[in-house]
Amino acid sequence: MPFNPSSKATSTKADRMQFDLQHVVKLARIELSAEEEQRISPQLSEIIQYVEKLNELDVDEIEPTAHVVQLTNVLREDQPRPSLSHDDAMRNAPKSANGLFVVPKIVE
Repeated sequence: MPFNPSSKATSTKADRMQFDLQHVVKLARIELSAEEEQRISPQLSEIIQYVEKLNELDVDEIEPTAHVVQLTNVLREDQPRPSLSHDDAMRNAPKSANGLFVVPKIVE
């Protein structure tokens, strides 16, 4: 049963709510018992009512954002500095061969 926006005026809110629940269940690829549908339907209805209320806000002059706070990466400049010698690194290896780390095979 495809959703027809123009049919909103003639259908009851309960009909739309039932359609929305069935649609969400199908999208989520889950199965709900009748008891679960009875319990979840009012919860989903409250969520939809809240979203409808948010849709009433005038946001024409508000710039779209991806985050509520400005995010900037705090990175330091790369600076060369001394590190472990090859021998020191290999000394910490649980297993090595020919100067290389030996790790478990993960791909057959």
